[in-house]
Amino acid sequence: MAMRETQIDSLASFLVHGLIAKGIIKPKADEKDLIACVVELMSSNFETEAAIDTETDNMVEELIRKDPRLDHERLRSMIRQKIAEKKGFTL
Repeated sequence: MAMRETQIDSLASFLVHGLIAKGIIKPKADEKDLIACVVELMSSNFETEAAIDTETDNMVEELIRKDPRLDHERLRSMIRQKIAEKKGFTL
């Protein structure tokens, strides 16, 4: 399930504000620009994960049609992990 833009904005804002407030980072750029970068990164990751899920679902459907006895969930989990590894994406 993909996060809505407002949820991503809120999470990014919370993260950046928290890191600054705790002194973990000392921003050299405007806080709004940092939040925008975090939003872009998070959105990109969610899009990549959604693409992996779509590719996984397509492969699973094809394999299940060939052999309905296969364990759907286990197959999905294994395929999803392999596709993510192939794309260099950590789930």
